[in-house]
Amino acid sequence: MGAFMLVGAAALVLSALNKNISYFYTPTALLEEPTGPSTRIRLGGLVLAGSIARGDAVTTTFTVIDGQSAINVAYSGILPDLFREGQGVIAQGRLKANGEFNADTILAKHDENYVPRELADTLDETGHGLANADES
Repeated sequence: MGAFMLVGAAALVLSALNKNISYFYTPTALLEEPTGPSTRIRLGGLVLAGSIARGDAVTTTFTVIDGQSAINVAYSGILPDLFREGQGVIAQGRLKANGEFNADTILAKHDENYVPRELADTLDETGHGLANADES
């Protein structure tokens, strides 16, 4: 009886955790393995220079790149002070059926050392490391 209760409790905890998991993708990984519109993910990369377009008072669109691929992002809200072209960004939200990423949260890098490991590895592999990001 005790083992049954333990297994039941573990199942409840895992179920709750699974609902709150937000997977990390680079643009290339997301294009290779698209998610459904109900799956919440984190999209990380660099903000493409010249891609930021401000719509109405709080809507902004921009493009996130990883050196190989690019994904357009739409965000409604106030952007972090550190958000700008050529800088690292993580957008949390969902991929829409038309391929655009609808973000509900934007996180900008907070210092020169902040880069998600997956993104840094991808940028290094393609020769677009962060050391080169400010030069382009």
